[in-house]
Amino acid sequence: MEEEKPESSIEFEDLLPVMVARLGTEGLMEELCKGFRLLMDPAKGVITADSLRRSSATALGLGGCITEEAAASMVREGDLDRDGVLDQMEFCVLMLRLSPELMHMHERWS
Repeated sequence: MEEEKPESSIEFEDLLPVMVARLGTEGLMEELCKGFRLLMDPAKGVITADSLRRSSATALGLGGCITEEAAASMVREGDLDRDGVLDQMEFCVLMLRLSPELMHMHERWS
């Protein structure tokens, strides 16, 4: 059963097409890179499940609401080379994949 979102809930995938329209492709990529740097483990230069949990708790102000299991699942979803972490390219691909509307817009641009 699909989880129902509150009517006032705004998700990342809802905002991505708006971000592209306002920032342009280059601006969007710059913002995605900033997001990557915010979530990455500075010592490793990649996003790990631990860095995702820490960053979401501190920088994003989400408290402890991302469990270890949820963080690991998020990393697995975008981990294209199966090394257990997200590099910058994998993170950007994941963010774009999360927005089906943006992918549909891309098909029209091609």
